[in-house]
Amino acid sequence: MSLTIAQRLDSLKARTAELAHWRDRRSVSIDGWTFDGEPIAHRQDWPHRNGTVHFQASAKAPADWPLDKIRLQLDLGGESLITLNYAGGKAETFGLDPYHQEFPVKDRVFSITTESVARFPFGEPNRAPRLNRARLIWLDEPVHRLHLLLRQIAEAAGVLGEHEAVPYLLEAAEQALASLDWPSDTAAYVSRTSGAVMQQKIWELPELQADPAGLDDEQSGLAQSAHDALLARLKELQKRFPPNGELLLTGHAHIDLAWLWPYRETRRKMRRTFNTALSLMERSADFRFNQSTAHYYAQMEEDDPELLERIKEKVTEGKWETVGGMWVEPDTNMPTGESLARQVLYGQRYFEKMFGTRHTVCWLPDCFGFSGALPQILRLGGIDSFFTIKVNWSETNHIPSDLFWWKGLDGSQVLTHTFDNPMHGYNGFVQPDCFVPTWKNFRGKTQHDTSLLAVGYGDGGGGVTPEMVEREVQLRDFPAIPQARWGRVEDFYKRAHQAAGEKQLPVWDGEIYLELHRATLTTQSGVKRKHRQAERALVTAETIASLAHMLGAEKPRSLESDWRVVLKNEFHDILPGSSIREVYADAEHELDGVIGNARQEQAAGLNVLTGVLPKGGVSSALVAVNPSLSPRPLNATLPDGTVISSADIVAPLSVAVFDRNGLKPAGALKATKQGLENDHLAIVIGKDGSVTSLVHKASGREAIDGSANQLWVYPADKPRNWDAWDVDVDYTAKAIRLETPESIELVESGPSRASIRVVHRYRNSRVTNTYVLTANGKRLDIETEIDWHDRRTLLRTLNPVAVSARTATFECAYGVVERATHTNTSWEQAMFEAAAHRFVDISEPGFGVALLNSAKYGHSARGNVIGMSIVRAPVYPDPLADEGSQKFTYALMPHEGAWHEGGVLDEALDLNQPLMTVEASGLAVGTVSPVAVEGTPVAFSGLKSAEEGEGLVLRLYEPAGRRGKLSLSLPSGWKASGPLNILEEPMERKGTADIMPFEIRTWKLQKV
Repeated sequence: MSLTIAQRLDSLKARTAELAHWRDRRSVSIDGWTFDGEPIAHRQDWPHRNGTVHFQASAKAPADWPLDKIRLQLDLGGESLITLNYAGGKAETFGLDPYHQEFPVKDRVFSITTESVARFPFGEPNRAPRLNRARLIWLDEPVHRLHLLLRQIAEAAGVLGEHEAVPYLLEAAEQALASLDWPSDTAAYVSRTSGAVMQQKIWELPELQADPAGLDDEQSGLAQSAHDALLARLKELQKRFPPNGELLLTGHAHIDLAWLWPYRETRRKMRRTFNTALSLMERSADFRFNQSTAHYYAQMEEDDPELLERIKEKVTEGKWETVGGMWVEPDTNMPTGESLARQVLYGQRYFEKMFGTRHTVCWLPDCFGFSGALPQILRLGGIDSFFTIKVNWSETNHIPSDLFWWKGLDGSQVLTHTFDNPMHGYNGFVQPDCFVPTWKNFRGKTQHDTSLLAVGYGDGGGGVTPEMVEREVQLRDFPAIPQARWGRVEDFYKRAHQAAGEKQLPVWDGEIYLELHRATLTTQSGVKRKHRQAERALVTAETIASLAHMLGAEKPRSLESDWRVVLKNEFHDILPGSSIREVYADAEHELDGVIGNARQEQAAGLNVLTGVLPKGGVSSALVAVNPSLSPRPLNATLPDGTVISSADIVAPLSVAVFDRNGLKPAGALKATKQGLENDHLAIVIGKDGSVTSLVHKASGREAIDGSANQLWVYPADKPRNWDAWDVDVDYTAKAIRLETPESIELVESGPSRASIRVVHRYRNSRVTNTYVLTANGKRLDIETEIDWHDRRTLLRTLNPVAVSARTATFECAYGVVERATHTNTSWEQAMFEAAAHRFVDISEPGFGVALLNSAKYGHSARGNVIGMSIVRAPVYPDPLADEGSQKFTYALMPHEGAWHEGGVLDEALDLNQPLMTVEASGLAVGTVSPVAVEGTPVAFSGLKSAEEGEGLVLRLYEPAGRRGKLSLSLPSGWKASGPLNILEEPMERKGTADIMPFEIRTWKLQKV
């Protein structure tokens, strides 16, 4: 009776598994270990698992063992950086983790030192760490190679299914096994195989030999012959069944800068992973490895400069590929456009300085969606290609292409590739059952003959294993499966660009929205709030110092060191809120430091500015700086608590001096417990604490449909997966409205500012809304303080507005994106929570209403209701996420015309970065405008010190999709350069107008 293919495959797997027990011919235990200087024995638990510990031992292999066959096998109970120290001061370092536990040695006598933590690669604690294994083996290479080759044949046969090549593969493997002569001595055989799964289930094993005999020379020789004959047979079969498809392999180790472990552990992960990659390069001429993130290399400058020098050597040789061009792999939904520009600016400059290269490929495999501003930013930074695989994670809809042009807001395009590997995505394996489905899933194969595949253990680092390198060599001779070779990411994209020039590729226009992980726009509010404050504080500090320089002060100093801290904390598992509590303690502390430094710079800049302003007779002067391109009404809170809200306007990018004694409120401001009113707005606060009326006086329009700022609690915010990451579509199934406030009171009724405080309580938590209206205010501010102590609960504000529109406008980096307010299609249904920066607006012709915010990102627009997620409280991976107090402000703003006609961006700017003011004396009243921008309305990105040489760099952008004329007016003695890219180098513009829709424009301003 003949066996079926399935039965033959099962038999092959069973026979192959047997071979593994004879991989070593002999072994010797390594004894005499110490743990932080104290003795520790084999199988003994660690005395403690606090922090970083150090093991040490000496090893000696028998003299008759061939040196090139000796391997060190270690399992110390956690992750380690191990160093093998040889005579003469020579040493080699490796990373030790569950996937890297066998190492080559360079001499028979050496010592071992380690830096170890009782953790697994994904940060899980090993709660019972012990010294599990430490021995030297004489590797029986013929058995090892045959065992690996048979495993790969079994994997290939399994994934090829009914392919015609499968019977031939099985036959070749069966013949190889039949040619072996295997030991059968009872004591040795039972001892050798005692670790097998079935033997471990036996009630009681017999007494086992400590070092059972391995194969003799004749038996090992038969294994060698079987291997060689099998390999020859595979080569013959490959002629009959040629490779199907082509994959370019890039060795990879995705190292999350922080996630389920704090950053201090990442610094150790880097050293472990990088040493492992270098050791593989020393033993393989073909192996290639890529690593993104300028920050990692900058960290190596501090932690291990010798390791960095070794990496630089491999970069020069072309074996180690630095990729990405950015400071880190950042989230791209929440950072401002200027932050993303700095990611590229500082990343590209660092890579060029350290390695002599700039990058053309943006490498973001793991981010949670991508801003439509990114293609233009990348192009302006010298990057024409983009890689991710995260788009494959969308739950409902999928981008229909995996090799396509991604078109950004302004029309810029980058060539984009993503692969769909079902075996751990970008942490792929080198094996047939990874290659075959990855190639099968590649939809762009008719446009290009190769797909990229990143392989190596990742997220927690580790990278490629020696076995993966061996597998690649063996698989070169396999029939039917895709051809796969080590290569460089840059080379893949060069060929892909050639193909794109010959064949028409699909185009994806606009943002790439991930239909998953929507809660990352809300989780960990603290770091999001401080990140935004840090961004604004740095831009403002640079702007003030630059304006002072244009008025005669010294050139501003670079704030790159502080920017680097902000960029680091934009990493795609920090800013999105998906890390452990320790990460946020570090991040908020670091961002607090940046905010503090920036505010010191602001204060110093204001003092310098005051010193260069025209002198005069005003003894009580108020100096106001407008660090934006929007004319701003004068609002200020002075150190003595005085609030000023006058009718005076501060021009864009100007410094205005006012006589404080002459400032008066902008008009009548009325306040009662039930409402607030000024010349622009009339507001009624209902008994439930919501806004029941918001009248826009200029138009006479009621802005609210029923009531706004409805506070809703969703106590079943319990996603089926990814607790901190996700909010499921059915979270609304259970909803509780907070409509019985503890108190409503008038707390402020001054001539310049009035406010009503409403306090709500939900179970263990309290929400305090203070409705604030200033004398000149065109928006109703809702200053909010939350004291939150309830888990797995989401709090949102819902705002039905008296406007009808099929789309809503959400601010994003360097522009806006319009999203449907209806749910006609599955794409629209899936976008129930989406990113917005400082505002969301719904407008109909002639009138609209915007919801502004100072610290939030998760929004929705359904029908006429603008929603904003305020706080949520997951328990994994931080059980105390958003526990305690937080303060922020959001605002309702009715307006005439579309959002860009009604001043929505101006008010959003003012909410997030108020005018900078300082009191002075001996100045003249007036306004100084060092730089003026005229023509089509544009928005401000930054004004900073030039990276090279003298001068300043001014960056603006068009925020609404308009085009037209644009000109700069500078003081006498100053000139503006031609167009620059983000790297502050001359470029050629293609625009037919001075400013094009959503265009980013950069100039260098210099003294003549």
